[in-house]
Amino acid sequence: MRRKGSQSPNYWMSFADMMSALLMVFVLLLAVVVFDYREDLAEKEQQIEDIKGVKNDIIAALMAEFEDSNIDLVIDPNTGAIQLATNILYAYNSAEITAEGKKTLAQFIPKYLDILLQDKYRDDIASIIIEGHADNTGEYLYNLGLSQERAFSVLKIIYSKDFPKFEQQEYSKQVVTANGRSNVVPVYKEDGSYDADGSRRVEFLFRLKEEEKMEEIQKVVEDQK
Repeated sequence: MRRKGSQSPNYWMSFADMMSALLMVFVLLLAVVVFDYREDLAEKEQQIEDIKGVKNDIIAALMAEFEDSNIDLVIDPNTGAIQLATNILYAYNSAEITAEGKKTLAQFIPKYLDILLQDKYRDDIASIIIEGHADNTGEYLYNLGLSQERAFSVLKIIYSKDFPKFEQQEYSKQVVTANGRSNVVPVYKEDGSYDADGSRRVEFLFRLKEEEKMEEIQKVVEDQK
């Protein structure tokens, strides 16, 4: 029996205090999560910028090296891919390198590989690809074989006993490869029309070890924004 004048415990106030405390804890946890998320996102974005920075440095070095060169080539300022016209290297529908083509490669390859594989960049390079392309005349499989033969013929010239020696020649065997793309990557003129001569080409590309990682990180960053 309750004594006269006594008060019952204020359970409502205790419950309200508890909810306030839980809300405070939740807010603090949310702040920590948001901070960690922003910090992680900033770190990933910085990683992307660092990888892009290395690639941009390499592209700048290549463009500076070949800016005043008399070699007929085109450098893509975004990817660093270097294109040599096939008519310099081969006769039409042939994978045998011409005398002019051999001279061009002797001028180009030592400078190209010595830049990519110097100590400053060597550890960043995953692969260097010699890529052959054909025009759309003929069937896919025929052009695939022709483009592969053309790319491989460049590789054979580079490592032949008659090719001029260069500093990175031996080491480059670990990262240089050849590949044919048939006619699946055509070239178009400024007016949008198909460029058969431009489509018959050999390209030299490089890939960084961190590029696949960068692509994965970039996808995560874009998904999180």
